[in-house]
Amino acid sequence: MKLLRVGTAGTERPALLDSEGVLRDLSGVVPDVDGSLLADDAALGRVRAAAESGELPALDATGLRIGPPLARIGKIVCIGLNYHDHARETGAEPPAEPVIFFKAADTVVGPYDTVLVPRRSAKTDWEVELAVVIGRTARYLESARDGLAHVAGYAVAHDVSEREFQIERGGTWDKGKNCETFNPLGPWLVTADEVADPQDLSLRLWVNGELKQDGTTAEQIFPVGEVVRYVSQFMTLYPGDVINTGTPAGVALGAPEPKPFLRAGDVVELEIEGLGRQRQEFKDA
Repeated sequence: MKLLRVGTAGTERPALLDSEGVLRDLSGVVPDVDGSLLADDAALGRVRAAAESGELPALDATGLRIGPPLARIGKIVCIGLNYHDHARETGAEPPAEPVIFFKAADTVVGPYDTVLVPRRSAKTDWEVELAVVIGRTARYLESARDGLAHVAGYAVAHDVSEREFQIERGGTWDKGKNCETFNPLGPWLVTADEVADPQDLSLRLWVNGELKQDGTTAEQIFPVGEVVRYVSQFMTLYPGDVINTGTPAGVALGAPEPKPFLRAGDVVELEIEGLGRQRQEFKDA
């Protein structure tokens, strides 16, 4: 299923994109798309049955905002330097274990919402990423296979980053990762049964129409199942938590000087095979 949330920010309602591409209203079946829904097999069964019945009301998508596909996110765990090609382009040694940092849930915006370039920013960068949405409580998992079994679905994430804040201002990466609007998510949450192999997805990103990133999840150093297993050794993952699994080569940080960091007026578009497409215009904060 392709689950999403539509409406003005803060008042989104649940929806579903059916097999024919028609937007359907789910608000009469479930109150929202969140961790509670993803952990409830009976509720998901009702959603599937309603979708298959063909009786869900159609929504007019004209002018209708698409919000983040997941409400009440608990935490966003991010994996750094998780693509062989990205490590090569930045001159970094591939990590022996996954690099973990966090984004606050309040960085999440819709896939077509405006992204704000922070005040005094000189190095705002782009990163297309596969987001993993947890559907079952995960703690001390024993295998990558167990990790995949705890995934409810997948989405497109844009891990917007300010590299000066991240790398040159001391401390951890978090200062360059948690600026306002720095995690567009969506348009859809695609349930795991529709993704045959999360290690065989193409990822692409364009800036002002120019292709910058053209990669594949096959380049991940630590694949999805292993990432979930690994993270569960250090923290409990709950339904509705999100893991951003890293970005392939092609970011501004890895480009020759002068590096083409983002400015107000730039337009970024990104997509992952089968998971939908985003578009954001950047403006000054």
